[in-house]
Amino acid sequence: MATSAGTVTPLRMHFAEPLPLASGAVLADYDLVYETYGTLNAARDNAVLVCHALNAGAHVAGLDADGQSGWWDNLVGPGKPLDTNRFFVIGVNNPGSCFGSTGPMHLNPATGRAWGADFPVVTVEDWVDAQARLIERLGIGRLAAVIGGSLGGMQALSWTLRHPAHVRHCIAVATAPNLSAQNIAFNEVARRAITTDPDFHGGHYYLHGVVPRRGLRVARMIGHITYLSDSAMEQRFGRELKAGPDGRLGYTTQDIEFQIESYLRHQGDKFSEYFDANTYLLITRALDYFDPARAHGGDLAAAFAPARGNRFLLVSFTTDWRFAPERSREIVKALVDNGIGVSYAEIDAPHGHDAFLLDDARYHAVLRAYFERIHAEIAGHHHV
Repeated sequence: MATSAGTVTPLRMHFAEPLPLASGAVLADYDLVYETYGTLNAARDNAVLVCHALNAGAHVAGLDADGQSGWWDNLVGPGKPLDTNRFFVIGVNNPGSCFGSTGPMHLNPATGRAWGADFPVVTVEDWVDAQARLIERLGIGRLAAVIGGSLGGMQALSWTLRHPAHVRHCIAVATAPNLSAQNIAFNEVARRAITTDPDFHGGHYYLHGVVPRRGLRVARMIGHITYLSDSAMEQRFGRELKAGPDGRLGYTTQDIEFQIESYLRHQGDKFSEYFDANTYLLITRALDYFDPARAHGGDLAAAFAPARGNRFLLVSFTTDWRFAPERSREIVKALVDNGIGVSYAEIDAPHGHDAFLLDDARYHAVLRAYFERIHAEIAGHHHV
């Protein structure tokens, strides 16, 4: 039996209706790039929306034209935990991203040149509103579920606050109700690495034909350190030297000495070749701003009152210090305080924040069981 969603062609939808943004700005018209896997059933009630995190896009599963696997291909596909034989799965790229949807690299109709730094600041709520328009345009009245990890989990949560009648289940993995000051600090250092790169040109580097690669490399290196747990890093690299076969120190302050340095530089180099610097600034800022309790004087339970008709699954990982289990438990408590049905799994995994993207049998078993339940629920509706 096929276990891959096969080769997938991205789709594009244009929206001429202006999208009002949280900042007060308006995106006059825009395109969203999306992919779909599986088949929408006759009742149109088996659709699952997948929300992406920082450096991903609409390519969730299967293979793209270059033969690259989707970023959550281990989870989404025929017979996988999110089974495309049962569900119609939609991956969408958010506005402001650099993977097809309207973003800083595209033409600003007002100026006739690339948006660059003039692209309006976007929030999690803005993305969810854009996604809701896409879902409506696809003729789907109510999603069976919305799922995401990390920043994607924040979007999944936001769906139940902004469009609760249009989604049944919310699956939020390795996420938080807001970023801690430490998290915002890491994002700020990464942004400063980019904005102080001489090739940044105030965000209008496209006009100069350059890319602020040095800044992007450092930003990615900082981010990558926070995605791994100390134990995972220790196990994978330890204090192994990159030096010659004699294993002696090179006594250099400039060159690579340790394996971990080599790994981080490799990750930084790779990232700087495909990711857009303005997008990095926009998406990390959206992370910083997310805080649904803020409008309720910090009361998270009050913030989740609109979600009383929804059901939730939250998953966290013990070694994830960037989005620690305590943060998921805060959300669980807010839901319980509202009498909202919630399942919670805290997986004892060694990988840190990246665990939500990796193969962990217990984690995937939890998701598989939850989607089995949703599938049974849908089948039950059809027999009533």
